[in-house]
Amino acid sequence: MLGWIVVFVLFCLLAYMWWEAHRNRVVRIELSFPQFPDSFRAFSIFFISDLHRRTLAAKIVEEIKGKADIVLVGGDLTEKGVPAARVKENIRRLKMIGPVYFIWGNNDYEVEYDLRSLLIEEGVHILENRAVVLQSANGEKLALIGVGDVSKRKARLEEALREVDEHSFRILASHNPKIVQRLRPEHRISLVVSGHTHGGQIRFLSFGLYEKGGLKNINGTAVYVSNGYGTTNIPLRLGAPAETNLITIRSSEENGEKMLV
Repeated sequence: MLGWIVVFVLFCLLAYMWWEAHRNRVVRIELSFPQFPDSFRAFSIFFISDLHRRTLAAKIVEEIKGKADIVLVGGDLTEKGVPAARVKENIRRLKMIGPVYFIWGNNDYEVEYDLRSLLIEEGVHILENRAVVLQSANGEKLALIGVGDVSKRKARLEEALREVDEHSFRILASHNPKIVQRLRPEHRISLVVSGHTHGGQIRFLSFGLYEKGGLKNINGTAVYVSNGYGTTNIPLRLGAPAETNLITIRSSEENGEKMLV
């Protein structure tokens, strides 16, 4: 009898871990900064990282459509063994939300086909140690900066910053959050968005291989690390459920708030 109870409990635990790994959540983050350009009013990013083997759920596309200015893929869009057709389908679903920007993750280099060409053919903007500068009607600027993967020694932050105007509000996208160790005050990065860690993926109480995803203030820079949407090695999660993110940025002078962290 005891053996059957143990088997039932283990089955329930595995079922719950599978459910956590396949959830379709949109976690909303509201941020305000005194230096954010007033003329942009609000700027919203749909951030999704670490899809790996998953296909983006249509319900997320419907939930976010019309609410995001851009889509930012935070690396590990795919991995070894994932067919190109699935990657194309994910990109086409993301394009229904808004223009898609992409940074490389460590697993993106594993695929057997030419991922770069696929992305270009689908109209994805690749931010590989470069920046794109968005400008409001009155000339205020927002810079979206992307670097290569840190663990592959492909991150060239200084190179990416060369394209950025001195007065631009700066958002840095890096698949691996370890990029924060390279930041200096003169870089004037206001926000960093990352993935890679999966929030530890499987956590026991407060213990995991990595910290659970979330928002921190590190030396005056807001850093958001997402739990990510997919999984690697095993399709299970515990204590770090799958997520996508809608990050909305405003000026704190507009509503009297300080940076929310």
